[in-house]
Parts: sequence; structure tokens; C-alpha cells
Amino acid sequence: MTYRIAPSILSADFARLGQEVQDVIAAGSDWIHFDVMDNHYVPNLTFGPMICSALKPHAKTAAGVAVPIDVHLMVQPVDALAAAFADAGADLISFHPDASGHVHRSVQAIKAKGCQAGLVFNPAQPLDVLDWVIDDIDLILIMSVNPGFGGQSFIDSALRKIEDARRRISASGKDIRLEVDGGIKVDNIRRVADAGADTFVAGSAIFGKPDYKAVIDAMRQALQG
Repeated sequence: MTYRIAPSILSADFARLGQEVQDVIAAGSDWIHFDVMDNHYVPNLTFGPMICSALKPHAKTAAGVAVPIDVHLMVQPVDALAAAFADAGADLISFHPDASGHVHRSVQAIKAKGCQAGLVFNPAQPLDVLDWVIDDIDLILIMSVNPGFGGQSFIDSALRKIEDARRRISASGKDIRLEVDGGIKVDNIRRVADAGADTFVAGSAIFGKPDYKAVIDAMRQALQG
């Protein structure tokens, strides 16, 4: 299985975001994760499409290879902002099904913009909507904390949900990424992978440390071990 590590810029130094994105890519990141909050669906306000557009030129390796921008929308309604982030350079856009009036239509609107589409599930939210849209999506994101703030502790019941999501992906026969966001650290990333996850969002666990490469390397070592 190919594992991907996606540092969340929510925990980066906002005074030097472009450099932070470059530094974390140089340290070995696979994706750059945007936690977009609207102070409506969740009790926090972060950043909009202008930040995505400004950071897009920085989201590349030293060799000039583009690094995917992974946008997690914690917003309601979904469609207008999803379109704006697509236009700003996002590669993957995920949203919460309970924040959209018409989940299938929102997925199709994201894909029509040329982006990959994902659905996000909060800790107490069932996966039932996947019965109807799993053939249309590219990513499932399981929240292992309650959405709204960085730095929270991992909620263990998320492991059962990750296992359930992995079973659904396997049954679908589709190539769907299974991402987990919240409380991911070097000492628990292996357990999360064992439950079925292949993509890991980490904010303070990476940006809160002085050596980004050391943390990402340690995560990869744990994943291999």
C-alpha cells in the first residue's frame, strides 16, 4: 500500500506560509492539507481560496513537481466555495455530507471542475451515505477529532470507522484514498494504518516540531514497521 502524509497548514506559521509549505515539502510531504473553516459549520475561521491561490506556486518539489493540494471544507453551504477552491488550484476537495443539501450534486460539481472529490465523516456520523455515492468519489476522510480546532487528541472509536470504510472501499473495487485527520502522531500512525488508512493528515505533530523531516521520517518508519 502507498502511504501518503499530508501536513495541515492550519498548524503552520501563518506569517511565513509560503516558506512553511516549501519546507514541509522538502521534508517529504506527499500532499498539502488545507483545513477550511467558516465559523458557521464549525466554530472557527481559517482561510479562503485566496490563500490557496497564493500558495499554489509554492506547492512543488525542488525539481518542480507539483504537490497536490488537499482541501477539506468544513463549510456550509458547500458548492460555491468548492468551485472557488477548484479555480484557486485545489487538486482534491472534500466536504461533509451533512453540510450539503444534495451530496451527489456537490460531488459532481467538484468533479466537473477537474478536481477529485471526497466525503468527510465526523466522529459520531455514520457512513450510510456511502451506500449511494461510493462509485462517484475519490477519497473518504475520517475525522478522528471533532472538526474545528487543531491539536486535539485522537478519538479511538475512529479506528472502527476506518475499518468499516476500508471494507466498503474493498467491496466497491474502486481506487479510493482513505484519509484520517486528527491527533495523528508518530506513536499512533501505525495503528491507524493497520485499521485501513493510507493517507494521514498531521498538523501540530509536524509543524509543532523544529525538524519537519525528522517527524515525517519517523512516521514513515512507523508505517513500514
